[in-house]
Amino acid sequence: VNISILIVAIVIFLLVIHHNFLSLSDFLRRELSDPSPLGLQPIDFIPAAPQRLIDESNDKDIAVVIAASDERLGGAIAAMNSIYQNSRSNVVFHIVTLNDTVDHLRTWLRSPLLKNMRYRILEFDPRVLEGKVKVDPQKADAFKPLTFARFYLPSWVPDAEKVIYVDDDIIVQDDIVELYNTPLKPGHAAAFSDDCDSTSSKVAVRGAGNQYNYIGFLDYQKETIRKLAMKANTCSFNPGVFVANLTEWKLQNITKQLEKWMALNVVEELYSKTLAGSITTPPLLIVFYKQHSSIDPMWNVRHLGSSAGKRYSPQFVKAAKLLHWNGHFKPWGRTASYAEVWERWYVPDPAGKFNLLRRHSEAYEAK
Repeated sequence: VNISILIVAIVIFLLVIHHNFLSLSDFLRRELSDPSPLGLQPIDFIPAAPQRLIDESNDKDIAVVIAASDERLGGAIAAMNSIYQNSRSNVVFHIVTLNDTVDHLRTWLRSPLLKNMRYRILEFDPRVLEGKVKVDPQKADAFKPLTFARFYLPSWVPDAEKVIYVDDDIIVQDDIVELYNTPLKPGHAAAFSDDCDSTSSKVAVRGAGNQYNYIGFLDYQKETIRKLAMKANTCSFNPGVFVANLTEWKLQNITKQLEKWMALNVVEELYSKTLAGSITTPPLLIVFYKQHSSIDPMWNVRHLGSSAGKRYSPQFVKAAKLLHWNGHFKPWGRTASYAEVWERWYVPDPAGKFNLLRRHSEAYEAK
C-alpha cells in the first residue's frame, strides 16, 4: 500500500512539473514572437531577441547614407568607391540626390569599377524644407538642400536599426564595419567626433578657439538660446560623419526636434553669424547637447579642406581610417592638401560633365 501511494504521489508530482513547463514554454514563445513587447509597433521597434545574435555576423547589411549633388557628384562617387573597395562587409549605399541628378548618377554608377556595388537612389524633395530654412534671394544659388538629408535618416533607411552617414568629401581607408560597430550609450541616438578632443584638433588646429565651441554656431545673445542653459564653451562636434541608432532616433523624434529648431531660427535667427557660418550644424548641436556618443577620432580626420590640413604628416594621413576635406578646398579642386590620396579612388565621369581640376601637391608616399 505504501509503495502504491508513493508511486501515485510521484506521478502527480511529474504531471504538475510537466504542466508548469508547458505553461513556461508557451509564455516564452509569446514573448519572443511579440513584435512589439513595449507597444512601439508604430515606429518599427526592434525587440531584443535572438535576432541580434544573427545580426553580429558579417553577412548583415551595413547601411551607408550619402548625399550626391550634381556639382559634387565626383566626390560622392570617390567616397563610395573607397568604402566599397576597403570593406569586407555587405555595404549598401543609400544615395540621396535631386531629381535632375538621377540620370547622371545612374550613368556614372554603371562604370565597370563599380559594377558590383549595391545601392539605392533616393530623391530628396526640397519642399520639405519650406518654412524651415531662410534663403537669401541674392544668394539662392548658395543654398544646398541636400545638406539636410542627414536630418531625415529614417526616411532613407526605414528598416535599418543602425546607419552610417558620410559627407561627399571623404575617403575611407579601412573597413567601415569598424565605424558601424561604434558602441552607442543607452539613450543615445547618434555618435559624432567631438571637435575639441579629436585627433584633428590636437594635430592641426590647436588653439582654434570659439570655432570649435557652441558659441561659434549659436547666438548666445538670444533669449531662446540662453534658456537652454547650454554652456557656450561646450565642445562642438562634426556632423559630416556619424553613426545613428535609428531605433532611438525614432523613439526620440529626432527629425521633428531638428525641424523645430530650424523653424525657430527662421523667426528668431538663433544661429551665430560670426564664425562657423553653418546652417546644418546648429540644430544638431542643440538636439544632441550632452546626448551623443563618440566615434574614434581616426574615423573622422578632418580639416584637409583648409590650410590646417597641410600640417598633417604623410604618415599620419596614411594611418587615418577616414579622411575628411571639410573646408573651402575640395580634393577635386586645385589647392586641397593630400588631394592625390583622393584621386586614387576617383572614377572618371563617363558623361564627361564633372570637371576635375588636377593639381600637384606634396607627395604622399608610404614610409
